[in-house]
Amino acid sequence: MYLVLVRHGESIWNLENRFTGWTDVPLTDKGKEEAKQAGLLLKEKGISFDTAYTSLLKRAIDTFSIIQEMIHYEGPVYQDWHLNERHYGALQGLNKEEMKAKCGEEQVRLWRRSYDVQPPALTKEDERYPGNDLKYQDLTEEELPLTECLKDTMERTVPYYQQTIQKDLMDGKNVLVVAHGNSLRSIRMYLDHISEKDIMDLEIPLGIPYVYEFDENLNIVQAYYL
Repeated sequence: MYLVLVRHGESIWNLENRFTGWTDVPLTDKGKEEAKQAGLLLKEKGISFDTAYTSLLKRAIDTFSIIQEMIHYEGPVYQDWHLNERHYGALQGLNKEEMKAKCGEEQVRLWRRSYDVQPPALTKEDERYPGNDLKYQDLTEEELPLTECLKDTMERTVPYYQQTIQKDLMDGKNVLVVAHGNSLRSIRMYLDHISEKDIMDLEIPLGIPYVYEFDENLNIVQAYYL
């Protein structure tokens, strides 16, 4: 069985070097091209997918749609908030270089890459609070984050992987997941048994498919970028 993970193409806020999180920003033209290239790579690989998953954020949904067209995928597609990017709290919308100048490079690195250091939290009165977005109207107050570190993100992505995506793999299906840097980092941390220390060095590139090949017992046979 194949599991393929793809981070979305470049978004407007990637280009502007802003913390994005749950903010719903579109792809740039370059991001659309990166999605197209991901689709071409998958087409050349020749994997026939049985099911696909993405987040509720349009940069991932649009990346998937471009890939879908390239590989002529016609199977089911599940959009779920559990695969959203980690919530960057009060940092969302702020420029990363400006925050380095204000708070120090090491602090920003901890916010971005560490396992358990949360960024400053939003308040529920903040306009950026996800409870103001109709996409999340069915979520409970406990499910709506004010901020998240990678550990918090794993607490939603890994159970979702275990209960849904892994079930598809156990049924012999090939699965495509198009999501985000930190939601995919958390899944790879789980699958590859990456330590809390080493996860700081794992960067997920934009628009490049990462392939897991599993045997019938769901042991990883090999894993690689296309």
